[in-house]
Amino acid sequence: MTETTRYSGGGFVHIKNPHLEAMDEDVLYHLDLGTKTHDLPAMFGDVKFVCVGGSPNRMRAFAQFMHKELGLEGDGEDLADICAGTDRYAMYRVGPLLSISHGMGIPSVSIMLHELIKLLHHAKCRDVTIIRIGTSGGLGVQAGSVVITDRAVDACFQPRFEQVVLGDVVVRGTDLDGGLVEELLACSKAIPDFPTLVGHTMCTYDFYEGQGRLDGALCSFSNEKKLEYLKRAHDAGVRNIEMESTAFAALCGLCGLRAAVVCVTLLDRLEGDQIRASHEVLQEYQQRPQRLVAAFIRRRLGLRAAAGNTRPSSD
Repeated sequence: MTETTRYSGGGFVHIKNPHLEAMDEDVLYHLDLGTKTHDLPAMFGDVKFVCVGGSPNRMRAFAQFMHKELGLEGDGEDLADICAGTDRYAMYRVGPLLSISHGMGIPSVSIMLHELIKLLHHAKCRDVTIIRIGTSGGLGVQAGSVVITDRAVDACFQPRFEQVVLGDVVVRGTDLDGGLVEELLACSKAIPDFPTLVGHTMCTYDFYEGQGRLDGALCSFSNEKKLEYLKRAHDAGVRNIEMESTAFAALCGLCGLRAAVVCVTLLDRLEGDQIRASHEVLQEYQQRPQRLVAAFIRRRLGLRAAAGNTRPSSD
């Protein structure tokens, strides 16, 4: 049976675990937070936006960028890592925004999301929008393009996330919020210096064989077989490939979070496997999803862009 997305009534973040109600304390171990050690409603109760991405440095740079974009006092250079007591994830609070790292791949993003969703629930947050901003491999699109995901699909091009639970395969839907897709696309019209498009995002469990690369330590297929698979993915509507979107969409949707995925492409996988762009070019590419999401948040809050600040700083 497939579990499908249901947005929560009243805008609250709802957990889907009856056992938590009987717990005297909930320790969010990998975030170094807890219901007894921290006043979560006071710390996070007015959070409206959560942005997540793989790299701790990148999410710190995004938080500093948003500090300026939101017109907050100070320069943002002294932002404190809320999760400093752990080396698993990094979290920064900037006004109504949380900027959090999630590491690489489904296991890492899943652990972070379980604890983040519980945090938002315990904090009694309402009407939260969560966006993954990251990098990806493109499929039939030029490097540097920003893809707004309309459907997260698995390696068989199906909109599903499969999780083995107590030996059984649980299938969960991967619906994303169509309204958010349209709103983000509308925001992109004001940023003409890079291409933005809407397409399916394929999520895999591996960077090498799972994405059809020929350059890993193991490879059991030919270049012709690889290209045939990638062309089938393109024909199915896939425009980029990464390693988190199906788990992200499934968990957020089931717990009432309106979610979106916005990733830049670092190469076109139909043309090769290795990322060869310079460090400076890759840095600029990685800022593109952040600039789009910043424009979206400013628009939601009714704010203009901060004068003289159109790009995040480098990592």
